[in-house]
Amino acid sequence: MKWNEFSEWGRKVADWTQDYHLTVGDRPVRAMTEPGQVLNALPQTPPEDGEGMEAIFRDFEDIVMPGITHWQHPRFFAYFTSNAAAPSVLAEFLASAIAPQCMLWQTSPAATEMETRMMDWLRQALDLPDQFQGVIQDSASSATLAAVLTMREKALNWQGNSQGLFGQKALRIYCSSEVHTSIDRAIWVAGIGQQNLIRIPIKGDWRGMDPDALEAAIQAALAAGHQPAGVILCVGGTGVGATDPVDKVLDVAEKHGLYTHVDAAWAGSAMICPEYRHFWPGVERADSIVFNPHKWLGVQFDCSAHFLKNPDDLVQTLAISPEYLKTHGHDGIINYSEWSVPLGRRFRALKIWFLIRTYGVEGLRQRLRNHINWSNQLHEKLKLEPDFEITSVPMWSLWSFRYTPDSAADLDDLNLRLVNAINDDGRIYLTQTRLDGDLVIRFQAGQFETTETDVMMAFDVITEIARSLT
Repeated sequence: MKWNEFSEWGRKVADWTQDYHLTVGDRPVRAMTEPGQVLNALPQTPPEDGEGMEAIFRDFEDIVMPGITHWQHPRFFAYFTSNAAAPSVLAEFLASAIAPQCMLWQTSPAATEMETRMMDWLRQALDLPDQFQGVIQDSASSATLAAVLTMREKALNWQGNSQGLFGQKALRIYCSSEVHTSIDRAIWVAGIGQQNLIRIPIKGDWRGMDPDALEAAIQAALAAGHQPAGVILCVGGTGVGATDPVDKVLDVAEKHGLYTHVDAAWAGSAMICPEYRHFWPGVERADSIVFNPHKWLGVQFDCSAHFLKNPDDLVQTLAISPEYLKTHGHDGIINYSEWSVPLGRRFRALKIWFLIRTYGVEGLRQRLRNHINWSNQLHEKLKLEPDFEITSVPMWSLWSFRYTPDSAADLDDLNLRLVNAINDDGRIYLTQTRLDGDLVIRFQAGQFETTETDVMMAFDVITEIARSLT
């Protein structure tokens, strides 16, 4: 394709995109293909000669689209949503068109300076103190890895990168049993080792870390000659929204001088609403915080907001400046490649700018409030059904349940069959998790265009399919 042909296909793709988003609710939420179906439809060898866009786009519709699970479906209630609001999609289109590599200020000043301003907009929306500065990471996994590496370096007096971990005291990092598996992976990649990630028992309806147990674990590590390095707090865990008592955990961490990182990848978006900030009291005392605008806020994936009380700690951990990356003649500029593990960086701030300018912070707040209110209405309705059990309290728009008819001999098997049958049906999409050893079904509302009707439809689908199994 030549650039003088691009506008024709650009219009076709734009029209297709608009129609897709307007009609996606008519499709089954989850892909209905069999394993290998898409692979076998693709030629085993690449074409020797180029093909026209007509054939390529036809195959996109015939081969690719049947194998897509529709994350933009208004009845996508599984996992956590990965949204793509219309202005964000347009911004991503423009960022792809100009295709800058934004590793340094000088390689695209607008990208760097917009990132600085957009992260401050988000900081203000969360009502974090102005001491916090932010950087856009690709995902919360990367932000958490950066935090773990910083914990490691501070605990080793900034010698870990140069000397390695050999011969050092074993470092200890603490978290609850409800954290995301990205924490485990960060521990692996940082070289700290799985056995040095200490899981603290949980308690209470919020399934949060027990601060007394944390204190005891730190004391035990010190007595054994180990080196406590940091605490990773959970606000809105993936399973059922587990949330640590932030202020009480920070009390313990501060007592021992430990670096603290708050993983609020999903629930952090809700903190733009003042009435939900009681879920992270004292968060302004944390060293770093992460949430994903690409989950609930409407920004297109990937876009993770990483806030730091003292960015110098992160820069000291990650910065490498060979001569060819130095920016000469300018003081006080930020090179965000020194704030993240990858050197290369995309122009992610543009889609935050488009989104917030389009809806305003108050417009975004109202969408989140709707999702939470509608999800709680569904919770209350299902709670009245005698053959269903609510297994966890609503945390924002997330809660869990299971089907418990008197006739069932194996409830785990029955509920696994139920969630599979619901997803095979195609009208809604749910996922399961384990809660205190039992298999339960999660529900969360957060798709950008979902409506009250979409959420309440889940009641009919769940009850209808459940009772057809017994």
